[in-house]
Amino acid sequence: MLFDYTVLGNTIRDVRREKGLSQEVLSGLAGIARTHLTMIENGTMHPTIETLCKIAQALGLQTSELLTMMETRIAASNKQGR
Repeated sequence: MLFDYTVLGNTIRDVRREKGLSQEVLSGLAGIARTHLTMIENGTMHPTIETLCKIAQALGLQTSELLTMMETRIAASNKQGR
């Protein structure tokens, strides 16, 4: 499996929306700039592991849970593409 920053960003965005958080609120909880979060969600910026941990924590998740969600989406996408 390849690491897919677009899928990661979509996963973060979807979880954020499910929790009813704005980008402004999540970025504040994570201690990053809103524009930084926007670029991560769009897949145009690749977060460091430290930033990814902060985002996961701000979402109430373990980093491993967030990565598992991303991996599940990639696997489902690969199955559909076959």
